[in-house]
Amino acid sequence: MAEIDVYKEWLGIPEGDRPPDNYTLLRLVMFEDDVEKIRGNYRKLNAHVRKYATGQYLLRSQELLNEMAKAMLCLTDPDGKHEYDVSLGREPSQTEDDAPKSTLQYLVSKNLIKRSQVAEIEHFAEARGLNHRDAVIQMKLVEPVDATRALAVELRLPYVDLEDMLPEDNVLDQIPRRVVKKHSCLPLFEDRGHLLVACIDEPSPALEDEIRLRCGIPMRAVLAMPRAVNQAIAKYYAPGMREESVVDESPSNSSTKTGKPEKAKGEKKAAPAPAAKKSKSAPLSAEEAQQRTAITAIISCWATIGSSAALYFLNEQSLPLGYMPIPIALGGIVFAVMKATYCKS
Repeated sequence: MAEIDVYKEWLGIPEGDRPPDNYTLLRLVMFEDDVEKIRGNYRKLNAHVRKYATGQYLLRSQELLNEMAKAMLCLTDPDGKHEYDVSLGREPSQTEDDAPKSTLQYLVSKNLIKRSQVAEIEHFAEARGLNHRDAVIQMKLVEPVDATRALAVELRLPYVDLEDMLPEDNVLDQIPRRVVKKHSCLPLFEDRGHLLVACIDEPSPALEDEIRLRCGIPMRAVLAMPRAVNQAIAKYYAPGMREESVVDESPSNSSTKTGKPEKAKGEKKAAPAPAAKKSKSAPLSAEEAQQRTAITAIISCWATIGSSAALYFLNEQSLPLGYMPIPIALGGIVFAVMKATYCKS
């Protein structure tokens, strides 16, 4: 069966370059700058292609969905779009970018908050140590999706709806569960020499170093809602899944050629495990049994001597004078014999 031209059959793109450029793929005019127009076209085409995500076209449709997602993320990333447009021959713009630069400015420009509310939001955020995105959400002034888009504008990062994304398994396998949980992020796919990673905020240098070390390429962050990221982590990194990356080249996990873990420099030799305590129910040895018998006999002798003395002093007038020495002497003799027999050093 001949391979179908999905660009033509599913998206209506005339024959030409394959794969098409990002603007053609998303059915946009060349160098379209309207972010909402770019996102709108992407959503429509995404919903259309998902109709083919069954049967014999399942794999091809998933590939096309990811291809369109990469195109959308490229064209909604200010810095990424600039690089891409220049590569297509667009002249760099000489005009100063007058787009909103901060979260609150964006929300005001979209009439999502009033200018008179800005000071109150700033005070609320400062008092609680929040960024402005989280502040307006906690104050219930703006929906989380709008607040996250505003933060994306401030950070000059593309915003992504993770419900429209299909992370690639080979990318997910490279980043272990503990890393995505620690940094609240989700690796998506590789695009133009970068690993696209969905984050809830500006990525930390530690995360960027971790991605570069494990994947061998730099990361490019895209912004997503915190709840969406956490839900995606729960879906793709359920307990027991991807606990550690398939190939972990970190120094702490490196191995020698023999396959044995390589001991880190300065690592102290592990102390031997303490001997296990003897079980209370374990049978006694012959020597231990002999010692225990001797101790019992000695205690019995001293008990006999003590009881005899007590009876003598309590009943001194009614007992014969010769009574007391007899049990004491007997106890002493037994004591001496037992000691000599069982308590030799």
